[in-house]
Amino acid sequence: MGFKILSAKEFNIKLKCSLHASGKLGFTEETAKRLQFSDNSAVKFALDEEDQSVLYLFNSKIADEDSFKVNKAGSYFYVNAKAMFDMLGYDYANNSIMFDMIEIKNNENEIYKLNKREKPRKQKDNIKE
Repeated sequence: MGFKILSAKEFNIKLKCSLHASGKLGFTEETAKRLQFSDNSAVKFALDEEDQSVLYLFNSKIADEDSFKVNKAGSYFYVNAKAMFDMLGYDYANNSIMFDMIEIKNNENEIYKLNKREKPRKQKDNIKE
């Protein structure tokens, strides 16, 4: 009988990204490190053909005509995919939209299923003096 230890460190990293009110998709620092983002990184998005509400992210590493460039501002990485999220009907202006990224085992590509969570954005009170 053999045993394989399942290391806690493999399960402690929570990969996440969030859709900002500007339409940019931002990645947590842990996620950017895990995906090994750099100044030359790119990602692609795909919809599930059977369930169009399911979105996937492909970490394509190298940019091509189908990919979105991963931009860097300081230590922060983001993708400007506003037009795509508009086309998909995501109401990021009125809702906080976050994605839990679940790695899909695939020998050819690094693929993540984006599990969407959303809640209404808190409206700032306009105080008149």
